[in-house]
Amino acid sequence: MCGFAALVYGAHVTGDEARDAVRRMCERMAVRGPDAEGFWFDQGVALGHRRLAIVDLDPRAGQPMRSACGRYMIVFNGEIYNFLTLRGNLEARGAVFRTTSDTEVLLVLFAMEGEAMLPKLQGMFAFVIWDRLARRAFAARDPYGIKPLYVANVPDGVLLASQVKALLATGLVSREPNWRGRAGFWMLGSVPEPNTWFRDIRVLPAGHCLWIQGCKVVASRCWQDIGEAWRQVGQATVVGVSEVRERVRTALRESVTRHLVADVPVGVFLSGGIDSGTLAGLMVEVGARELQGITIAYDEFKGRHEDEAPVAARIAAHYGIRHYIRRVTRDEFFQDLPLILDAMDQPTVDGVNAWYASKAVAELGLKVVVSGVGGDELFLGYSIFRKLPRLVSVWRALSRAPAAMFLARRLAETQARRTGNGRWSHAADWLRSISGAWWLSRGLYSPQDLPELMGVDGSVEALRDFDVNDWVRSMVGIIPQDRFLALGQIESMTYLRNQLLRDSDWASMAHSVELRTPLVDATLLGTLAPVLAQFPAFRNKSLLSGALIKPLPRRLLERQKTGFGVPVQQWLQAAGRAGGDDGMSRSWARELSTQIYEQI
Repeated sequence: MCGFAALVYGAHVTGDEARDAVRRMCERMAVRGPDAEGFWFDQGVALGHRRLAIVDLDPRAGQPMRSACGRYMIVFNGEIYNFLTLRGNLEARGAVFRTTSDTEVLLVLFAMEGEAMLPKLQGMFAFVIWDRLARRAFAARDPYGIKPLYVANVPDGVLLASQVKALLATGLVSREPNWRGRAGFWMLGSVPEPNTWFRDIRVLPAGHCLWIQGCKVVASRCWQDIGEAWRQVGQATVVGVSEVRERVRTALRESVTRHLVADVPVGVFLSGGIDSGTLAGLMVEVGARELQGITIAYDEFKGRHEDEAPVAARIAAHYGIRHYIRRVTRDEFFQDLPLILDAMDQPTVDGVNAWYASKAVAELGLKVVVSGVGGDELFLGYSIFRKLPRLVSVWRALSRAPAAMFLARRLAETQARRTGNGRWSHAADWLRSISGAWWLSRGLYSPQDLPELMGVDGSVEALRDFDVNDWVRSMVGIIPQDRFLALGQIESMTYLRNQLLRDSDWASMAHSVELRTPLVDATLLGTLAPVLAQFPAFRNKSLLSGALIKPLPRRLLERQKTGFGVPVQQWLQAAGRAGGDDGMSRSWARELSTQIYEQI
């Protein structure tokens, strides 16, 4: 896990300017890679890298790394979990390796196969490879978008980096706003890909690759779309319940095993939930030794259902895991708030809990931690998977009765006034589709709130021809007719990708910690795709928890879901910085509006 920077430039940029830009980017990303710093410069290209050593700790595995033939240079962020298998295949073809790193495997594989190698990679990754002979660069990103890769066009050049703030640190990138990206933050709580907070910085979309030549992007394509796994499930053959369970059990054990590949110890975030509890149990079952579980606790939740520490402690004892409970106080939060905002690469209403959990991991001296993020999206665990399909069906039936719809609209307008949240005034229209119902459920602010939040001109630009279904389609593509599966696809390609995974990256890397996600894995998704259509029949994520040989404690399985909560709302209210009727996410969004804009 690392941070990298690259600049491909032309004759109007001097070598000194290029080196300075890349050094500035790497300096801004120092915490992503405290173990080593490396640079490589040539006419027309500058590469930089900050290393967090996880696989092959020897300096020989440092980056930028040159291929044995001397033609290719790579900077890489992530982990290729099947690199040993790939290495064996390459050695059988005559390849000779100088390191035991996954980075060199990537480099050799690209030298032999070019971009055709991408489907063979199992892991999380973003990388840039420079071809010294063809004078062009190749960049790619993993299918889920676990690892970030940002691109900015500058005069006579293209910048690439692992963070938005790294690109800004060069002084070469405009800070002019991307109004669509900012509107997305206010309405959904995160900036939707491929937009960023800034006009001239974009995200290389998940599962995409690109070529840069002549100081410009000359080709870009999607090499894998995870949405296909959800869209094609209707073609699958229905199998028996026992076969579904066995396929899930086998795939999960394989994914967890892959995610334990490391030359350093691996810990696990341990909440009181099914996702992290199942992963902890599976990690023990597949051979993890002296496993350390990390739980965050808050005094505000003590003795309440939201307090996950007691349940997490029972899980740890159940599986023989060492357990560390880290308590976070309001005073610590306000003391750390400037650090959190500095680490936050783009505005988001989430990430605080991941930031503190990662802080606890670093305090224990660990460099790698496994997270249960993604379990709700894959195994349909959120309450919206049960509520929204029924609600859309009822609403469509009501829409055929004019009197009922009139009453429903009046109720929606009343709810909008009562809560002070204008999005409820759109309920009558949005609930006609599963995309609209999802937006109503996940949304923070309504379109009519945007002029006050981001200015009239910006809101007009962002909302030109605004349609909820079009916005969702622009993020996820076509969705299946099955509403359960449609929600699985939407959640995986919006909330998971734009918020949970992005927050996991910046929050963990702020403490030089690599966060791994066995439940967010394209290989796992591909294996389970033929039986995804049968997942709605399994309630309470029983397919996930059922993968364990030693079951989770019954009290946990029957416990009402709490989420990965943080008492930010209480803290902000206590400090006089949030209204009492405002939701936590909306309060946090307003807090960001007063602080983070000036820091970015």
